[in-house]
Amino acid sequence: MIVVILAGGFGTRISELSHLKPKPMIEVGDAPILWHIMKYYSSFGYNDFIICCGYKGYVIKEYFADYYLHRSDITFDFSKSNSIVIHNNVAEPWKVTVVDTGLYTQTGGRVKRIQKFIGNEPFFLTYGDGLSNIDLNELVRQHKTSDNIVTLSAIQPRGRFGVLDIDEDGKKVIKFREKATEDSGWINAGFMIMEPEVFSYIDNDDTILESVTLDRLSNDGKLGVYKHYGFWQCMDTQRDKGMLEDLWRNGHAPWKMWK
Repeated sequence: MIVVILAGGFGTRISELSHLKPKPMIEVGDAPILWHIMKYYSSFGYNDFIICCGYKGYVIKEYFADYYLHRSDITFDFSKSNSIVIHNNVAEPWKVTVVDTGLYTQTGGRVKRIQKFIGNEPFFLTYGDGLSNIDLNELVRQHKTSDNIVTLSAIQPRGRFGVLDIDEDGKKVIKFREKATEDSGWINAGFMIMEPEVFSYIDNDDTILESVTLDRLSNDGKLGVYKHYGFWQCMDTQRDKGMLEDLWRNGHAPWKMWK
């Protein structure tokens, strides 16, 4: 299956970094978070990618155009033959199609714009700023055994603040505790599978995938959900980036399924 990654937004919530590059190109460790997402899918055998670009999309195009330069040790010999020697040929089994889906196009519109590259096969769709250790094989199995047009993965995010249990009079704290995941509702974690019929639920560039397309599918009983109880983290803020950096640097990144 093709993996479609939404990578065209402005990344305003982490603007201190995204004013220089699109958010999917912000690094975790020594590589963009986009690279981590692609490596994760690749570890399950999915190597055909479509990147939906918008804001500063040329940065993504240049990254893949110069992939060898970014991921290899290279000698530039100007003394004799003006030659370039690549010492470790870092080759990924990837086919990467980078598509300009418009600067102001909404998420649903970006998906609509890559319809011609999809054909009549189901495809993955995810966001270019979230990492997880979701079992893609189980996600595929659940989707294939359903009649849903879209199956999305869902997680319960852990709250950042402690919770006060207050008595009935509202005057005393019974217990102070850290907010658990079960205190939160389920949210869309991305990592979706879509049938090509989804394109009929998208009108134009102004269609928002989450509030329009997925809502229409749920009203028609065609939106499935795969509950994920493991790791998931988006990179919305500098704090999120720092947490992902710590996991990667300390060798505890749950999404690292490759050697």
